[in-house]
Amino acid sequence: MTALTRASLLACFMLGLWQALITLWQLPNYLLPSPGEVLLTFYHQAPLITAQSIPTLVETLLGFLLGILSGCLAGGILAFSRPLARWCLPLLIVSQAIPAFAIAPLLVIWLGYGLASKIAVAVLMIFFPIASAFYDGLNRTPPAWLEMACIMKATKWRQFWYIRIPSALPTLASGIRIAAVTAPIGAIVGEWVGASKGLGYLMLTANARMQIDMMFAALLIIVIIALGLYFTVDKLLRTFIWWEN
Repeated sequence: MTALTRASLLACFMLGLWQALITLWQLPNYLLPSPGEVLLTFYHQAPLITAQSIPTLVETLLGFLLGILSGCLAGGILAFSRPLARWCLPLLIVSQAIPAFAIAPLLVIWLGYGLASKIAVAVLMIFFPIASAFYDGLNRTPPAWLEMACIMKATKWRQFWYIRIPSALPTLASGIRIAAVTAPIGAIVGEWVGASKGLGYLMLTANARMQIDMMFAALLIIVIIALGLYFTVDKLLRTFIWWEN
């Protein structure tokens, strides 16, 4: 059974459970719309939802890529210089300790209501998983490999580039998979705080108008974006980091 088949069966099960809950408890649509109502709303409002999905998708992808770059840079620097790691590692932990909802309004004030503030929130949310995974992977290089490199008189930089980084890639891949799911959340949080477009903005306006079916339709697209990014990234990682499989 392929992953796509399993995902389809799971989706059908969740939709059936959703409909069963509504039927069993006789929930009104202003509390929980049925799957059919959500799909009907998505069909009628497809142009609007598609237009609002584009900014969110752009913010997610840019935040994801910049988060990977910044996280790898931070993790690599800390692993390469142990004295620097003793001073800067607490800052890395603090970057994750601050809730995104707390810092997002400040980022909107500093960076404006455009793409930059939403991308910054996404980067902030995925920075720690990437940096932490890469840092741990670099520090878990088998000592025997490094001892062999020292015997062959390899410089510290060559050991880092040719031995420690390839050894850390499987661990980094785990952090990237987590980031692929977290990046859309960061973009949505940024849009909730301050935006004039995007799926987060669409959800806020739908909530103000009590359009619960529209909120669920937007949420469905967010789930599709997160799943699509995750499975795409997972496929690429399994292709390029072939020794992980």
